[in-house]
Amino acid sequence: MATRRPRWPGDVLPRSFFHRDAREVAPALLNKLLACADGRAGRIVEVEAYVGAIDPAAHTFRGRTPRNAVMFGPPGHMYVYFTYGMHWCANTVCGDVGEGSGVLIRALEPVAGIERMREARPRVKRDRELCSGPARLTQAMSITGEQNGIDLVRARDGYTVLDDGTPAPENAPGSARIGIREGTDLLWRWLVAGNPHVSRP
Repeated sequence: MATRRPRWPGDVLPRSFFHRDAREVAPALLNKLLACADGRAGRIVEVEAYVGAIDPAAHTFRGRTPRNAVMFGPPGHMYVYFTYGMHWCANTVCGDVGEGSGVLIRALEPVAGIERMREARPRVKRDRELCSGPARLTQAMSITGEQNGIDLVRARDGYTVLDDGTPAPENAPGSARIGIREGTDLLWRWLVAGNPHVSRP
């Protein structure tokens, strides 16, 4: 993909947005747009926070490794990891440098470039299933390990996060995160209630 800024109505989220506790950033990301330079865009409708050394479910809980190094870098970058030997998952890095915190983007509501998303996921029969899960949305948005470490704020590497004026839900309650074995008591998952594109546990 050519290096260029996604063109979509809205303001690129500043680095200060991500330079906060991941538990503050996560619910604030709801209803923002994850946009791609080729015209694809999805509204973020489900997220999970992972908080470094205090979070046993975080990849960074036991310290820095080559795999998770991006998470210890500057906020506003994308951390992409491979899971179950077959899926990519995308996160935004949050907090201070060295903290190892971030937000997993779990689901998007497709809003633009839907034909391209369908091409990327040809077996999907219903549009509501295009991005309803962390692995599904990376497939639909063509996010792979090549995007690990890109700067979403600089917005020159094909992807960014935009605010088009749609507010996040007020007082969205947290719930238990999905697919983890530790930290199951921490209510650090947020979603847009009633949105049909939210993933299913």
